[in-house]
Amino acid sequence: MRCRHFLTSLLSPLSFANPPSRPLASRARAVAQPPAQRRAALAEPDVGISRFASSLPGFRGALKQRYSDFVVHEVARDGTLVRLTSFDLPDERADTDDEADADLPHALESFRLLCGDADCEALRGFLSRVSEGDSDVSPIILSPDADKAHRLEVHDFFKRNFIFLVTDTVEHSDGVQRCIRVRLRSGPRGRRNRTGTGSSEPSGWRDDRPFDSRGSVTWPYHLGKFLRFHLYKENKDTQEALRVIGKMLGLQPRSFRIAGTKDKRAITTQQVTLFKVHASRLAALNNKLTGIKVGDFNYVKEGLVLGQLMGNRFTITLRSVIAESEDMIKVAVDGLIKSGFINYYGLQRFGSASVPTHLVGAALLRGEWRSAVSLILDPREGECDDMNGVREHYKEHGDIDVAIRNFPRRLIAERAILQRLKKYPGNYLQALMAIPRTLRLMYVHSYQSYLWNHAASMRAGIYGLSGVIEGDLVYKKECLGEGTVTDASENNDDHTNTSEMDIFAETLPEETIQSVKIADSEDLLKAVYTLEDVVLPLPGSETLFPGNEVAGIYHEIANKDGISLTESTHGVK
Repeated sequence: MRCRHFLTSLLSPLSFANPPSRPLASRARAVAQPPAQRRAALAEPDVGISRFASSLPGFRGALKQRYSDFVVHEVARDGTLVRLTSFDLPDERADTDDEADADLPHALESFRLLCGDADCEALRGFLSRVSEGDSDVSPIILSPDADKAHRLEVHDFFKRNFIFLVTDTVEHSDGVQRCIRVRLRSGPRGRRNRTGTGSSEPSGWRDDRPFDSRGSVTWPYHLGKFLRFHLYKENKDTQEALRVIGKMLGLQPRSFRIAGTKDKRAITTQQVTLFKVHASRLAALNNKLTGIKVGDFNYVKEGLVLGQLMGNRFTITLRSVIAESEDMIKVAVDGLIKSGFINYYGLQRFGSASVPTHLVGAALLRGEWRSAVSLILDPREGECDDMNGVREHYKEHGDIDVAIRNFPRRLIAERAILQRLKKYPGNYLQALMAIPRTLRLMYVHSYQSYLWNHAASMRAGIYGLSGVIEGDLVYKKECLGEGTVTDASENNDDHTNTSEMDIFAETLPEETIQSVKIADSEDLLKAVYTLEDVVLPLPGSETLFPGNEVAGIYHEIANKDGISLTESTHGVK
């Protein structure tokens, strides 16, 4: 189960400059608002934000007036700040001789116990020929072995002890006997081997068959299979940046793995992993990319999954500040440092268009596929006239080819839907499945965030912010710091009979799995927990809700939207 902290304290002090000399207006909201000329699609109460941690009047300012006013650095799981510091390529050379020779006698003795004297001597001779520099040394075939479990053990032995060798299983011409074939892996020790066996091998073995490489032939054995790099982008959505890089490399967007998406109107740096791609290919793109740079390359064994980060470090500049006085700005900032803030999902979670993403998510959860497609494609207020003209034309005429030509490539969801509808007319579920999975999940996560905000406002409104109350959910003290992350990267879009809210089991960037409990009277007496320990659940089919009135708001709002948190109205995950 995943939760999110109810109240957040500031982990580092704020810095602020004196506002520019200009007339001071009357008091305003305690949070920064977009510039007046930029039309806000939503107001905070529309997404459940109605209570605040401080009653101070605060001040008004322009947020993200320039994209450079919002700088985001991902914080990796080990606590390091992700920055773009180097374009150097990693050393891909392997020093394999020492690895092979260090424990050779011990490894051969272990192999003798596993496979017997004859196979051990055959392997010893094979290794001797390799060490003499014979790059075209022929494979060897071990003794017939009918025991599949034992063959697996032998395969594992070579993986552990001789990483520069590859094994597979071949069968005799009688179709019954099987044995293991050993060859030199492609890499610094030699070229790909020719097919064949040594002179001492028995006849009749089908050793002329292609080697069962399973993708290992062309990738150097000593490198991690994932390339990890730092992605720096300016004023671009994460998916858009990865789409551009993927197109240049001839890769699908799903080939990239990230720990979380980053703001579009910002300068952001984050980690990305890519399966079996050499750093030189990405580094070569830096001269061709605009507003995107990649660097800090490293090869690792595992790819990233959603949620595999500690958090994000933000550096935010507010402009056109309006307040009753300069002293009021300082008081408001000091109050923020002292009291923290309720950890709401901000307006950006719900999209910048007039059609909020949580409405699309609600339609998906109800199984209203056509309605969800319409919400994504239909004309919307606040969008430029040219773009709305494209939407109006498609809504009126249904001409998919014209729409695909005129929708800009940055509108990934719209174009994916149209291209799939062209192939499968009228199949709106298939059209939605064409949207990249991470983007598709964000619609549903947005509705999840919508419920969470309402619960947070209710918690603050009913019980205040003075401390923990009985029935609050808290992370168990003994479990703090032991969060784990679930791999959410499997591209499994099968129809299932799971609850419609099971999709929320995907890990979000802000949350990790930890063990929670309901605070009881004994916890209150011992003062074990503070308000900063209180969490609210992200709703799913197996969620532990608070043991007080806050639990009801989740079901109440979901029911109003025609959504069940416990039962599925459709079988589509």
